[in-house]
Amino acid sequence: RMPGSVPEADKRHRASAAFSLSFLSLVFSITAFSSSYWCEGTRKVAKPFCKGDSEGDSRGDSRGDSRGDSRGDSRGDLCIRFNSADGNSSQAVQYIWETGDDKFVEKRFHAGIWFSCEEMINEEGETCRSFISLTPASDRGVLWLSIVAELLYVVLLLIGNILMSVEMCYYSSVIDGLKINAFSAVLTVLAGLLGMVAHMMYTTVFQMTVNLGPEDWRPHTWDYGWSYGLAWTSFACCMASAVTTINKYTKTILEFKHKRKKLERSFRIQYRFPEP
Repeated sequence: RMPGSVPEADKRHRASAAFSLSFLSLVFSITAFSSSYWCEGTRKVAKPFCKGDSEGDSRGDSRGDSRGDSRGDSRGDLCIRFNSADGNSSQAVQYIWETGDDKFVEKRFHAGIWFSCEEMINEEGETCRSFISLTPASDRGVLWLSIVAELLYVVLLLIGNILMSVEMCYYSSVIDGLKINAFSAVLTVLAGLLGMVAHMMYTTVFQMTVNLGPEDWRPHTWDYGWSYGLAWTSFACCMASAVTTINKYTKTILEFKHKRKKLERSFRIQYRFPEP
């Protein structure tokens, strides 16, 4: 009995490790799929015209008045100032002081599978729009395939977690436990393949959107965000869980074969008849 208790404890450890990795993969995938931080960066946009007494601001800046400097810092950094108080007059000549890169400001943005959001100039908050509408028409089919693959990835991970939890609490039949183990291993491997394909398709679609997307969205600089890293971490946990489950199944089958050979050998020795 004592030699048999060690493999049983080892099986439980492997089963709990596979379930923990699969559960982490499920949590990471749901978090990444629902967030909009797959890619982050900045957009270079033209500054809007300043509102209010721009003439007073310019005079305050030229005279070095501290009150005018403070107003110029609060409103002049993110907007374009001109020397005419009547900004709507078509007869007034307006002199814009900003030239070159001073006329532009960088706005931070972040995009995911569902939404793309960017910060507002001179206001708090963000403006969001659907990422699907930003994607070029020729690549929307690939994006929808990526979304479907991500949904299937989450669903298969959920079913695999349920099967692994059932296997951990199921002790009546070893054969039924092996069947559940094999089925959960197949589902986990299939989920990992779908997740890998979905992440790669989204990467391709985002790069095409950067090059061919609308002019009022194209980023100046961008890089992958924490959701993108979390999605690939989910894929790594999923494949680690699949390997652990397959290892547990294979080791159990080999133990059964070894015990069967030992049992057959003992029967041959026990029921061997003496030769005449």
